[in-house]
Amino acid sequence: MTNEPNAVKPLSANEPLKAASRHLRGHIAEELADTSTGAIAEETGQLTKFHGLYLQDDRDLRVALKKAGKEKAFSFMLRVRLPGGKATPAQWLVLDQLARDVASPSLRLTTRQTFQFHGVLKGNVKKLIQGMHRVLLDSIAACGDVNRNVMAPPNPERSPAAQEVYEAARSWSEFALPKTRAYHEIYLDEELVAGGEPEQEPMYGDTYLPRKFKTGFVLPPSNDVDVFSQDLGFIAIVEEGRLAGYNVTVGGGLGMSHGNAETFPRLADVLGFITPDSVNRVGEAVLTTQRDFGDRTNRKHARLKYTIEDRGIEWFKGEVERRSGVGFAPARAFEFTTIQDPCGWHECVDGTWFYGLHILSGRIVDREGWPMKTALREIAGVHTGDFRLTPSQNLTISGVTSAQKPVIQAILAKHGLDRENDRSGMRLNALSCVALPTCGLALAESERALPELLEKFESVLEENGLSHDAISLRVTGCPNGCARPYLAEIGLVGKAPNKYALYVGAAYNGTRLNRLLSPSVSLDGAVETLRPVIKRYATERLQGEGFGDFCQRAVLPEDATFHSIGTPVAA
Repeated sequence: MTNEPNAVKPLSANEPLKAASRHLRGHIAEELADTSTGAIAEETGQLTKFHGLYLQDDRDLRVALKKAGKEKAFSFMLRVRLPGGKATPAQWLVLDQLARDVASPSLRLTTRQTFQFHGVLKGNVKKLIQGMHRVLLDSIAACGDVNRNVMAPPNPERSPAAQEVYEAARSWSEFALPKTRAYHEIYLDEELVAGGEPEQEPMYGDTYLPRKFKTGFVLPPSNDVDVFSQDLGFIAIVEEGRLAGYNVTVGGGLGMSHGNAETFPRLADVLGFITPDSVNRVGEAVLTTQRDFGDRTNRKHARLKYTIEDRGIEWFKGEVERRSGVGFAPARAFEFTTIQDPCGWHECVDGTWFYGLHILSGRIVDREGWPMKTALREIAGVHTGDFRLTPSQNLTISGVTSAQKPVIQAILAKHGLDRENDRSGMRLNALSCVALPTCGLALAESERALPELLEKFESVLEENGLSHDAISLRVTGCPNGCARPYLAEIGLVGKAPNKYALYVGAAYNGTRLNRLLSPSVSLDGAVETLRPVIKRYATERLQGEGFGDFCQRAVLPEDATFHSIGTPVAA
C-alpha cells in the first residue's frame, strides 16, 4: 500500500500516530483515567475521534478562566453511529436519560442522521458509552479517518424498494467498520486476550484512510442526503416498482479552507450502474483505492475528491473495476426534484403512518412554552414503531399504527409541537452547524445566530409574498462544511466574528454548487445584500424557477470559483 507522491514528501503527523497507536488504542485508557485534568493530550484526541469522541471546551468561558488562572472548561462531544438514522423507542429513552445524567440536557440531531451529545465530562465518558451499549448503540467510526455514519432515506416503509435501500446502507455500515477491538477494551472493559493471533485490519491497514470518508444512499426523486457531496454515493434506480440497482458516485466533498485556492468543494462524478448484490464489493474497492492512493502528506489534500482530481475519473473507475471485479454499466436515468423532508402525517404502503417533525438545527431541548424533549420522551414511552433522524436535522416518528396515531397526535398537540411544521419555507429548509461555543474550529456563530437571522429574512420574504417558497439557507461557523453550505441557495460560511462569506446560486435539488457573491459580510449585511435580489426574484423569476436558479441566471457574475459534478464550472 503505497502512494507514489508520498515517497518524496514527509507524511503528515497523523500517519505515524495511527501506525503507532496499536490499532487506535494509544494511551486513551490511561488518559481518561487521569483525574488531574479534564483534558487529554492532543495526539490522544486524534485517536479518540475514531471512537466518535472529540475534546472541546466552552469558548464563552475561556477569557474568564484564563484570568482566574484556571483550566479551560473542557468537555467531550460524542457522536452515535446510527446507519440511516434509525432508533427504537427504547434507545431514544436511554439516550434522553443519558443526556440528562452525564451530558448537557439537550440532544442534537446532526446533518449525518445521528445524535450528538455535548458537555460530557471526562469522568462520564465511559458511563455514556456503557449506557449506549446496553441498548446496542455505539460510537465506533462516527469520526476519524474511516467510513463514517452511513446516510440513507429516513422512511424505508414508504415502499419495498426504499426498505431495500435502507438495508443496503446498514449492511455497508457494518461491512466497513474497523475490526479493532480497541473501543470495546477502552470503554466497555473487554479484556485483551493474551496469546491470540495478531489483530488485523484487512480493509483499512495499520494507518486506516488518509482522511475521513462519507457514504450516502439516496432514493430519487428526493436528494435528501445530498448524494453528490459524499465521497461514495449510491443512487437507487427503481424500475417498475423494483430496485434494479444503483448509479455509483465518487469524489464529492465540501470542506475547504479560506484563502487556499488548492482546497475547494467538489460534487461527485457518476461512475456507472451496478446491481444490488455488488454494493459492498464496489464500496470496498472505492475505499481501498483511496487508502492506497490518497495523499498522506497533506491532510488538506487528503480527501477522495483530490485523488480523483489529480489522477482522473477514468483511471479511478478502472482501478475500482479491477479491484472489485465489477464492470460498470452505463448510468441509468434519474431525476431529483426535492431535498425537503416531508412534514406532518404520511401513510406508508404497509398501512402504518409517519409524522415528520421540523426541528430547527436539530436541537432537542425543553424551552419555556416549547417542551420538545419532554414531548418526544412521552411519545417514546408509548410508541411501538421507531424514530428516524433525517439528513436535514429533522425527525420522523415512524411505524405509527392507525390506533396509535391519535395518541401521538394528542401528545404533540398538548405540548404545542403540532404547530412546529407551520413555518416559512426558508425555515423548514434551514441548516446550521453547532459552531460556538463548543466547536474548536468555529470562526463565527452558526446555530445560536440562526433564529434571529431567519426572522430577518422572513420579514423580507413576507414583504415580497414569498413566505411559503422553499429556499434553502445553510449557515456554518467555518469553511469545513458540516451543514453543507455550498449546496445551499443561500450559504453563509464563517470567517471571523460576525463575518461570513456569502454564497448563492446552488440548485435546490443538490446538483449544482453555489458561488461566491460577497467575500465578507455581517449577518445583517447578508440580509441587506439579498433584499433587492429577493425582491427581483419575486417579480422577475421564470415559471417554476427556484431562488438558486434565478441567482445563477440573473445575479451571479460569469466567473466561477467552484466545481460542479465532476467538472469545473467554466471561468
